Amino acid sequence: MLHDPNRVYVFDTTLRDGEQVPGCQLTTPEKIEIARELEALGVDIIEAGFPISSPGDFQSVVEISKAVKEPIVCALTRANKGDIDAAAESLKYAKHPRIHTGIGSSDMHIKNKFNSTREEILVRAVDAVKYAKKFVEDIEFYAEDAGRADIVYLAQMVEAVIAAGATVVNIPDTNGYCLPEQYGAKIRFLKENVKNIDKAIISVHCHNDLGLATANSLAGLQNGARQVEGTINGIGERAGNTSIEEVVMSLKIHKSIGLHTNINTRNIYEISRMVSSQMRMPVQANKAIVGSNAFAHSSGIHQDGFLKNRENYEIIRPEDVGFPNASIVLTARSGRHALKFHLERLGFNLDKAELDAAYTRFLTLADNKLDINDNDLTNLVSFKLAND
Repeated sequence: MLHDPNRVYVFDTTLRDGEQVPGCQLTTPEKIEIARELEALGVDIIEAGFPISSPGDFQSVVEISKAVKEPIVCALTRANKGDIDAAAESLKYAKHPRIHTGIGSSDMHIKNKFNSTREEILVRAVDAVKYAKKFVEDIEFYAEDAGRADIVYLAQMVEAVIAAGATVVNIPDTNGYCLPEQYGAKIRFLKENVKNIDKAIISVHCHNDLGLATANSLAGLQNGARQVEGTINGIGERAGNTSIEEVVMSLKIHKSIGLHTNINTRNIYEISRMVSSQMRMPVQANKAIVGSNAFAHSSGIHQDGFLKNRENYEIIRPEDVGFPNASIVLTARSGRHALKFHLERLGFNLDKAELDAAYTRFLTLADNKLDINDNDLTNLVSFKLAND
């Protein structure tokens, strides 16, 4: 799979991990619609569901497998034969099938979740990969709670599952525990100490419990991972998953990192709105890249700088992510430059004295009215004309 050493593969789990948000369950037709948009976006892998979990999830994987042609379609399992059998059956129509199996890797999970030992868990991990390999060639293994796992044991597990046939190894920070430096060092340790690591792609799957999912994912990529897992709008359990759009645009803006994806970034805003609508999950106004205020300027100092040269206050052009337009929002913090911009947009060209008088009236209005619209601006100028 890996040809370009600087290519980052984008693994989207909006339809699996993202859909686990309470109250956001999707129908199969809705999932198909989103899957087709993910294909148009250019994601490399779509995690379509967890087939053993319900008949509906099983059917969604089947139908998504039929609906998309280019992306790998992935089905999640636990490390047992029943799960893997269901996943293999659900993927029978996929052009590029992948089974994603795994088990806990931290002592916390091994003792408190599985009531087991490191040795037994290692055997179960290897057996699951070998069994899944009987059905499909492309096997991804997740070492759950790797963020809190002992690094030497984690390296032993990764080496064993690659030897068993895993093509991708997923190093999840399942609880959003790690700091970027810790997570990056974990990936680097695996790159440097797992002797067969060149036989597989390292994947990063981070959660946002401390607000660090994007930072941790980027740290992992900078230290050798070449697949990033996340969701549109960063949706997911608890505080959410890594936001796909944030990682993609960070790599695009910071070319010095030297990594790139195949994402069609101009489609980002459209799919963000679709996911928000279908999952009934509003995007917070100040959400990076896709929030309604992401390209809105209301501070007078910022507005003046933006109007002189947009690059003063914009590192991303709205059109690069398909966002309708940057906006100059008029508030009590806006300056004369912003008011002049909007008045000229409406066809009013005032001289300096006229603008000063209009600005005084504007500030009085803006102190008492949160949303200044075109009618308000027209009335400001009409007031001046009526009193001439």
